[in-house]
Amino acid sequence: MNTPARRDGIPEKNAAKPGGAETFVPKAKPARHQHVTKSEQKAAPAAEDKVRLQKVLAAAGVASRRMSEKLIAAGRVEVNGKVVDRMGVRIDPNKDVVRVDGVRVQVNDEMHYYIFNKPRGVQSTMSDDMGRPSVGNFIDERLKQGQGLFHVGRLDAQTEGLLLLTNDGELANRLMHPSYEVSKTYMATVLGEAKKGLVHELKKGIELDDGIAKADDVQIVDVWQGKSLIKLELHEGRKHIVRRLLKAAGFPVQALVRTKIHTVQLGDQKPGSVRALNRSELTSLYKAVGL
Repeated sequence: MNTPARRDGIPEKNAAKPGGAETFVPKAKPARHQHVTKSEQKAAPAAEDKVRLQKVLAAAGVASRRMSEKLIAAGRVEVNGKVVDRMGVRIDPNKDVVRVDGVRVQVNDEMHYYIFNKPRGVQSTMSDDMGRPSVGNFIDERLKQGQGLFHVGRLDAQTEGLLLLTNDGELANRLMHPSYEVSKTYMATVLGEAKKGLVHELKKGIELDDGIAKADDVQIVDVWQGKSLIKLELHEGRKHIVRRLLKAAGFPVQALVRTKIHTVQLGDQKPGSVRALNRSELTSLYKAVGL
């Protein structure tokens, strides 16, 4: 994100007068209101911070500016829940919520969203007091600076795969909250040759020490030499839930990879790499949690 231009009114240095003295010529105009409270200063963004709606939509990749104007004229664009159907409306991209055809569009360029493919043995922390490898070791300094990234949820050190990184606290909280039932998909290599009965057992549910746990979907992908590859989808968020569930079913986990959160997939992304979410992926997460 580009650093905003300075607006602190620091005067520019003028040419030196004879005698060595320097004068400063301020360019600021006299203020209309000399005494403004802090609450008044924060009441509304400055006019120069607001941007024409069609320009914001074009910058967000929704459509060209001309096509964005047509979307607005057709009444297909909402700002903070109200339909905007006239040109010239300016908004604050850092505060206002914009939707096109009812689907939220992220227009705040201060918000960042990434997918990290966490390798095995890496701690799900941005830094580790014990000096162990952590997520922060893999994040480029360019991404760290000024973004305040944090990980959404956790993967235990021995589990690999998809970990969301963002500075959007509202989205992160909803994704982790059990009431939204956001699905997560795992590929588990287990000891034992799985039969079809395992699929039924995992979907029906198994009693654990903290209550019944079950998978939303199960698929036996492969069986070979006393091992099996199991694909599980579930919305549970309890600690080590996949490992505990499979162990209770008699199939201890040897390796575990999270490959998907809702519709956002890891794909062929290499371990230790980071990539930005695209607009459709972010939109799908918004939909999943009602934002």
